Amino acid sequence: MRRRDEEEFAEFAAGARERLRRTAYLMSGDWELASDVVQEALIRVYVAWPRIESKGGLPAYARRCLVNVAIDMSRRRSSTELPSELTALDRASGDADLGVPAREALLAALRELAPRQRACVVLRYFEDQSVRDTAAVLGCSEGTVKSQTARALDTLRELTHIHDLVDEVTR
Repeated sequence: MRRRDEEEFAEFAAGARERLRRTAYLMSGDWELASDVVQEALIRVYVAWPRIESKGGLPAYARRCLVNVAIDMSRRRSSTELPSELTALDRASGDADLGVPAREALLAALRELAPRQRACVVLRYFEDQSVRDTAAVLGCSEGTVKSQTARALDTLRELTHIHDLVDEVTR
């Protein structure tokens, strides 16, 4: 087993943190929770660091850890815990070309999806991952990714305020 290179890990974590945080935000809808998800995912990457054979696969491994942590955390939510209103930070953040109202509508619609469906949509359309890569990240078959994505898009289309935006993003 190889030794853990602290400097190499720190360099990887610093370079990957913001992209992972944006992905976690799309999955959770909350910047603070996204930071927690990224921290836990990077801890998992750090623990596995000596076992990761090819450093070229680090972004994919980190993304898989991130998705697993986000799904795990969504399952742990207490039944008494309710999502709060969007904060000023939520409305002001992000570099999407969409206007603030459209971005808020999209984030609200994403929150309506089941965690695995949300992961499929985020990975496929925001991270621009292939069906194969998304299946690898989620640890499921390509058919499952296709069906979960189709169900998610159907749910998003049912929300009339998001219909045109979903069609635009998925073209």
